[in-house]
Amino acid sequence: MLTDVMIEDRRWHALGLEPLAERAAAATLAHLGMDPGAFEISILACNDARIAVLNEDFRGKPQPTNVLSWPSAERGALRDGGVPDLPLPGPDAELGDIAIAYGVCASEAALGGKPLADHATHLIVHAVLHLLGYDHTRSGDADLMESCEVAILCKLGIADPY
Repeated sequence: MLTDVMIEDRRWHALGLEPLAERAAAATLAHLGMDPGAFEISILACNDARIAVLNEDFRGKPQPTNVLSWPSAERGALRDGGVPDLPLPGPDAELGDIAIAYGVCASEAALGGKPLADHATHLIVHAVLHLLGYDHTRSGDADLMESCEVAILCKLGIADPY
């Protein structure tokens, strides 16, 4: 399996996060021409309190957020809008770690009038792209990342979230 999901907040079970995360991560890698069976991603499905601690520890922001990601290596493109250097399969095929918070995710989905499963899928796709070096700090990078997200979600039958 591509994803190893650890569920701390039981509400994620009702959503079926494990197969949802596997599908989202596999679709993301496949879209980029990568073999999903050759890589690993760890996912922590937690609550808002837990992600707030992680957000403060790693980003200096003491509040909950929807999703966080920790790539196993720096893969970002040097040129704004450039495609990141994608990893090759091999003995060190761990792409990184993701944490996703139930409360923030559910609130954003409700506020946006979106099904929770669709929004969670979008956040997993977004986080996997971050693990692969995609970012949205610079405008060209943001355009590239957003277009990838939209294309991947479309393949999964999910409407453009933007």
